Amino acid sequence: MIDMKKPLSMQLDVSDFAPAGKEERQSLVVMRKSVSFWKDGLRRFKKNNIAMVSLAVIILVFIFAFIVPSFYPYTYEQQIRGSENLEPMQYSQQEIALKAQGESVFPHFMGTDSLGRDTMVRLMMGSRVSLLVGIVASIMVLLIGSIYGAIAGYFGGKTDMIMMRIVDIIYTVPDILIIILLMVTLKFPLQHMANTVPGLGWINTIGVGLICIFIVFSLLYWVGMARIVRSQILTLKEQEYVTAAKALGASNSRIIGKHLLTNCMGTLIVTTTLQIPASIFTESFLSFIGIGVAAPMPSLGSMASQAIGGITSYPYRLLAPAIMISLIILSFNLIGDGLRDAFDPKLKN
Repeated sequence: MIDMKKPLSMQLDVSDFAPAGKEERQSLVVMRKSVSFWKDGLRRFKKNNIAMVSLAVIILVFIFAFIVPSFYPYTYEQQIRGSENLEPMQYSQQEIALKAQGESVFPHFMGTDSLGRDTMVRLMMGSRVSLLVGIVASIMVLLIGSIYGAIAGYFGGKTDMIMMRIVDIIYTVPDILIIILLMVTLKFPLQHMANTVPGLGWINTIGVGLICIFIVFSLLYWVGMARIVRSQILTLKEQEYVTAAKALGASNSRIIGKHLLTNCMGTLIVTTTLQIPASIFTESFLSFIGIGVAAPMPSLGSMASQAIGGITSYPYRLLAPAIMISLIILSFNLIGDGLRDAFDPKLKN
């Protein structure tokens, strides 16, 4: 500090270097700790009680579908003779006789179907199939749609015009018709491959219909994601950091992957989360009308379809998969809404 009595003196005052007092330190405390975009979004997501309850429900459904079947004594294809059309918690005559002999018989919590298969384990496996279809289809849509939309938005001009006209054409293609045509076309070639080529037996397990559903997802269902990503890229590519990356000689692929898609991550996560219930509903609907997994592999849609014939006598067989489909779709939609509210900058306040 310069002595005011001697303005030309450059001698330092030792008292200026004394440790700060408590009041001085308090005045320098930052009022709010700086957080990143992701931490701030997760913090706001955790405050959304509806989204957190939906997340807990999805976790329970995953445990029900992926973990519980490992400990369940019955399998989804197991047919128990004499146990056809049992009511919930009801035993067949053979099982009653075994219990009378002192043997342990695991109960059928939701009864059995017309073939003697335990309904509970089939509900678990049907939930697993629906969840896997929704997640895998959403990942496919995310990868194809984000890359396609990013390329169209970044290069613009004629490239953007041609690519988006292709998107408009794809929008007009009826997906169910394509699935039916693919099933008719690919059914016998795929079955022949599954029976002759070692290691392809899983084709018969999941069915040609489910493979066709995945093909249609990869061909048609990414167009919505592509449009959303394109609109984001058109705005982001005008930012200064993109100009700086170009000036430093970064390649187009690096700019798209490192700078543009990274800054679209919030939108991508929200859109992908909302795509999961749409994919599950599509698969359940197609399985309901007979275009889906191959028997005896269950699906929530196929279980509901099989229960239609006995709806007056066994209504719970229809209610169980219908409630599970509704629960999964509703929970994922609420989680998607919560993520959108948490990561949308316009809703930050």
